[in-house]
Amino acid sequence: MTISTRGAGKAPAVLVLEDGRSFRGRAYGAVGETFGEAVFSTGMTGYQETLTDPSYHRQVVVMTAPHVGNTGVNDEDPESRRIWVSGYVVRDPARVQSNWRSRRSLDEELTSQGVVGISGVDTRALTRHLRERGAMRVGIFSGNALEDEGVLLAKVRQAPEMAGADLAAEVATEETYVVPAVGAKKFTVAAIDLGIKGMTPHRMAERGIEVHVLPATATLDEVYAVAPDGVFFSNGPGDPSTADHPVALMRGVLERKTPLFGICFGNQILGRALGFGTFKLKYGHRGINQPVQDRTTGKVEVTAHNHGFAVDAPLDKVSDTAFGRAEVSHVCLNDQVVEGLQLLDQPAFSVQYHPEAAAGPHDAAYLFDRFVSLMEGQRA
Repeated sequence: MTISTRGAGKAPAVLVLEDGRSFRGRAYGAVGETFGEAVFSTGMTGYQETLTDPSYHRQVVVMTAPHVGNTGVNDEDPESRRIWVSGYVVRDPARVQSNWRSRRSLDEELTSQGVVGISGVDTRALTRHLRERGAMRVGIFSGNALEDEGVLLAKVRQAPEMAGADLAAEVATEETYVVPAVGAKKFTVAAIDLGIKGMTPHRMAERGIEVHVLPATATLDEVYAVAPDGVFFSNGPGDPSTADHPVALMRGVLERKTPLFGICFGNQILGRALGFGTFKLKYGHRGINQPVQDRTTGKVEVTAHNHGFAVDAPLDKVSDTAFGRAEVSHVCLNDQVVEGLQLLDQPAFSVQYHPEAAAGPHDAAYLFDRFVSLMEGQRA
């Protein structure tokens, strides 16, 4: 990625997809060039949480909502220490931000963090294209990075693909840190950071859990050095088929029968640990309006998603695994993709979506209570 922070929002820009289709617009954020996987997010709010979600590392996010940036950027809502998206695509950026918490415009934030974006794009047409053709490599070029589109297309096709990408360690913490319990401490949880969002340990802390956030490279001895009542595996970017260390670590936790909870990437890690495969979705699930059914209760939830891979597990039967019986606990009602797993003979479960959902919705917040119940049952 090469960038300049001068002239953002004024220079001509072009977005080039690896299949040769291109969209022209104006620079938004930093001027220069960037590459990633083109994906679309269907949320109409929560753009600041999206931008700072580590699961979007090396992805260029297309916002399907036409107006973006209306509430500016504040200092309270980031989910991590920085913006992780590789690029940003919007139709109509706000000319003036209006919110009592706003500290600066979204354009200014993208520019200061060196995120190359493009505005004025027909995002409806781009989203329809990605729905038909699937997520693919993309480049955004503006300012001095503009060249003949044939040259730009060749650059896009040389960029790395998301399939086979091992990215979790690139976004995870390098040092263990502790999020203290809110009020009286009831439990200790070791959380494996594969790209954790800040709201996740906060949701656990609200329930009296002291959360020790460990690097993605943590060993089993390091996990149990904190004497955990439960172990959590977070969301994160990349292809789960590359995550051999987290899978081995989770198997060690399962062998000890410690209560276990995983979300998003953590769900895919549990799938692999149980012996299931994973596969890449055509265009993935992203946004805050995805319908999921909890098959244990029959309840349908509106949920927040950000995943391009899924677990390949049977929906119609209980499976025998090395750690006892397992079943699919949640399913996406749009396409029947596996959205959750649970073991029936020991305390372990996971979901593919984001129950912490800082930008909403909060239908799935009960899953943190379910985790607490598992730890209470184990202690009893």
